[in-house]
Amino acid sequence: MSESSEIADSNWTTEQLMGPHNAASLEAQIKANPTLWGRPGYLTQIQVTVYFKFKEVVNLRGGDFKDTIYSFGIEEGEVYALTRWLRARKYDFDDVMQMVEEATKSEVEPKSANFYPDPAVALGCPEAVYNAQYPQLYSGYAKNGSPVFFSKVGVINISAIECVTTIPDIVKYHWYVMIHDFGRRLRETKARDPNFNRFECVCVLDLANLTMAQLTSRTMTLTKEQVAVDSLCFPETLNKMFIINSPRFFSATWSIIKGWLDPRTANKIEVLSGSKTCENALLDYVDIDQLPSDYGGKGPDTNDTMEKEGFTGSLKRLHTEVLFVRSSGSATFDIYPGEEVEVSVHTRSMAGAKFTVSDATNKAGKTWAVDVPVKHDSADHAKLPSTVCLTTTRIKGPASIKIKAETMGSRFAPSSSSYLIAFSAHWQG
Repeated sequence: MSESSEIADSNWTTEQLMGPHNAASLEAQIKANPTLWGRPGYLTQIQVTVYFKFKEVVNLRGGDFKDTIYSFGIEEGEVYALTRWLRARKYDFDDVMQMVEEATKSEVEPKSANFYPDPAVALGCPEAVYNAQYPQLYSGYAKNGSPVFFSKVGVINISAIECVTTIPDIVKYHWYVMIHDFGRRLRETKARDPNFNRFECVCVLDLANLTMAQLTSRTMTLTKEQVAVDSLCFPETLNKMFIINSPRFFSATWSIIKGWLDPRTANKIEVLSGSKTCENALLDYVDIDQLPSDYGGKGPDTNDTMEKEGFTGSLKRLHTEVLFVRSSGSATFDIYPGEEVEVSVHTRSMAGAKFTVSDATNKAGKTWAVDVPVKHDSADHAKLPSTVCLTTTRIKGPASIKIKAETMGSRFAPSSSSYLIAFSAHWQG
């Protein structure tokens, strides 16, 4: 945004903030559409007074305090950035000030690291490997310009996630996503359309294949930590949420949960079932060319988008598989012509295992690695898991390979150890 645009945005009058409404008409409009509450053009006189008081403090304080308010840069515009924070605390000035102070403190460490601009460094593992266990991505834009975010919660593999990263590192990655990925998309939209002011996202929460077994305390902790960052440091950034493909056990409790929510928040969330119903609802918000083809649109398939944005260098294909090893275990992988593959193992197992990579067909009895030990050295779950690359040179296709693991611990252990095997296929040459 240009300096002149920022100044123009900062000169909203009381009349502009309140809009052409008397008290009765404003109440009626907000009752009909609760999401209008607290937005520019729909403020009450009391809210306007709080707005100007908050504006004065933000400009006076400046520095980190002001940076916290403008999470995504000055492109958002003063009136929209400030009212976003004010809505989060219902225009209670003291509560808003406390929230910003807490958010500013929580940003000290991430800000000192430039909000972790390299996702692989943030996670401690390749981004593509992490996303294979918990597919999440931005794909397309809603009709109002907001980026559309897809979270495939139904296929989350918490055992695999624990083999490759930690909760603190996932939180670092979340900072990267919000500041560097989401923020960039918002600024790009603003550059294309100066009238765009919804610095929010439309979220599609896909619960297909979700089971009760996946909703462990570990999964809930992962979700809770990310939500805590969003609710404190990126308030009011949800434009609309569609919960689709929900299993029966979730749908049955939604009506109860909805009753606990603020009407304005509940109005943003819609639980849908049935593929046609989901497609129609999404197409009401997203143009068909922006909606991914695997969700009923004509945009790029979400899996293709994840590969395009997550694969780096010469990476062509990625396959991951979790081995649960008590005494032994194995996995096979076919390498296509024109590919060359490297195999890595990620684990937290302190018992450890020895891994061998060999020709799965046994035709030539060829091996690429023999009894390579893979073992973690700490019970501290805040420490990154151990990673070992089994292949000293890439294996050229076509070929079929077998990975075999033999435990280094007791074969009579009460539980299995988890190992994530990552087959990274690169373009040959």
